[in-house]
Amino acid sequence: MKKILPIQNGLRGEIKIPGDKSISHRAIMISSLGNSEVEIENFLLGADCLSTIDCMKKLGVEIKIDGEKIFVKGRGLFGLCEPTEILDAGNSGTTLRLLLGLTAPQNFFVTFTGDKSLTQRPMARVIKPLTEMGAKIFGRNENKNLPISVLNSGKKLRGIFYQMPVASAQVKSAIIFSALFADSSTKIIEPYPSRNHTEKMLKSFGAKIETSGNEIKIFPAENLIAPKKIIVPGDISSAAYWIVLATILKNSEVIIKNVGINETRTGILDILKKMGAKIEILNQRESGGEISADLKIISSKLHGTKFGGEMIPRLIDEIPALTVAAAFAEGETVIHDVGELRVKETDRLAAIVEEFNKISPQSFDSTEDSLIIRGGREKFFAECKTHADHRMAMSLSIFGAAANGVEIDDESCVKISYPDFFDIF
Repeated sequence: MKKILPIQNGLRGEIKIPGDKSISHRAIMISSLGNSEVEIENFLLGADCLSTIDCMKKLGVEIKIDGEKIFVKGRGLFGLCEPTEILDAGNSGTTLRLLLGLTAPQNFFVTFTGDKSLTQRPMARVIKPLTEMGAKIFGRNENKNLPISVLNSGKKLRGIFYQMPVASAQVKSAIIFSALFADSSTKIIEPYPSRNHTEKMLKSFGAKIETSGNEIKIFPAENLIAPKKIIVPGDISSAAYWIVLATILKNSEVIIKNVGINETRTGILDILKKMGAKIEILNQRESGGEISADLKIISSKLHGTKFGGEMIPRLIDEIPALTVAAAFAEGETVIHDVGELRVKETDRLAAIVEEFNKISPQSFDSTEDSLIIRGGREKFFAECKTHADHRMAMSLSIFGAAANGVEIDDESCVKISYPDFFDIF
């Protein structure tokens, strides 16, 4: 149990947030395919990213952790080894889905498992295109769920044309990894552009990838030339909690340092500005193809809004935090096309309605793929459940801090993406 008390006098000062989770995963995997040692700075030492390190070690990669720095000794594009153990992705959907794409072309057998939550999450969406490429993948529940085994007899995968039914960076990345090993080029078309960290990082390693709007074309590679160093920007998904809290708490002025502002991830900034938030982007810089900056947040009066469609892939992980902002806005906010939230660590859409209504009764409602928030209603102290979901835990915490307090049942789940969250609080 963790009790969060109301914050009375606003937030002031500077906050440094942990490294981006999505980029940390990819930095380990792609560096493992390079031709030399890579130093990764500002790596996120959260449980999900540590699951990726554990899996890559079992695939034969030498990885050393030295504080916040990680040293990865690449084995080359064709150097991964058959593991002698089952690979455990823990709670990490990113680890599992991306490694399915990375191991599908390899000439060895591998089996994946995960925790109770991950065994219930859908994997057919990534298995389908990999199977079209010729991968041999076998899973429980008609190839939909863990445990999942991959077996390649040494036959090269085929390059394919794949039109994705849903914009998903994880599915796209899995296809891209397999496409590096295919017999011809692969073309992917997304309904909307999703986060593009895989494309950017692979390009920095010399891979030939062409992008145009919603289209990505990947060419087979012979090798990847690793940079000496990758600096991981701060995670905008982790920054989202402080951005929202500083916005809705009166008398707040906060600088959030070194936040990644990749154009496929800044939807929360665009929507909050549309709602009236005062957000200033300072000191932009670039490393490894990724842009980062400092964000200045000043408390603001918000108004409701409506959005959906192509905006959703740019802020899908920030929806719970953004929902808190909407609860303090004037008027109604409607968020469409968020059915993807139902297949996260929990049914996040249902959890938001169930738990947030305990703090602000009758303020939250949902349909199958939409969320409705009626802002400005009375708020109370409440005892809430996190549903073992790190983003629910942190969103409930900032909700309580800006309202009349909250008690959550499980604080430990934040270790998935933000181990120091409550220390910063």
